[in-house]
Amino acid sequence: MYTQDFLIMTIPAVVALLGGILAAVWTPSHQARSLIQHFAAGVVLAALAVELLPEIEREHAPSLVLIACFALGSLFMYGIKLWTMRLEHQAQLMGAAAGVGSGLLLATFIDVATDGFIIGAGFAAGGQTGTILALGLSVELLFLGLALASGATSGRRIIILSGALGVTVLLFALLGTVLLSGASHAVIGGTLAFSAAALLYLVTEELLIEAHEVQEKPVATLVLFGGFLAFWSIQLLGR
Repeated sequence: MYTQDFLIMTIPAVVALLGGILAAVWTPSHQARSLIQHFAAGVVLAALAVELLPEIEREHAPSLVLIACFALGSLFMYGIKLWTMRLEHQAQLMGAAAGVGSGLLLATFIDVATDGFIIGAGFAAGGQTGTILALGLSVELLFLGLALASGATSGRRIIILSGALGVTVLLFALLGTVLLSGASHAVIGGTLAFSAAALLYLVTEELLIEAHEVQEKPVATLVLFGGFLAFWSIQLLGR
């Protein structure tokens, strides 16, 4: 592993921590959170459309492997959604709405660990895939740090949690890179197909659904496209 790759992997971890520090001193309004979610959704969609899917094609993995791995990723994220909904329901019954339940935190850490492994798979694939995914998912982690402000009870706890999320994404990025380094095209292609399902879930079932829980302003649509364009521009200018 190159030092440059490691430094890029640390970006999502640092961004997660910075999001927690920012949340400790500033609680964004519902409208601000919605705009952040729209921008993050645009960025992740760009990472999926302009980098991840083309990289899957470049791996030339068997079609059945890609189909099976995407289906497996869809089922995995569906299971995470059902589990999270159950944990949220239990937290409401126990009156834990004012705090972050341990079960919900565990589900959040599993989600972040999956993101980290996706980044590691991108670096194992080579090219700019790992860098693009690391930068794209950094926006998600920034929002995640800000989102802790609604559930954590103190500024110190927010910072500790966001720091732990950052460490988790870094460790699993390193794990993904080590495990997939030198892997066959079928393995890497299948892992990236699994990752594509996870990113699609992130956009459609987390970011945008939560963003639409409040009455959004029309400018939110422009922010979504702005997020896509911003990241696509980075990819185009980096050629």
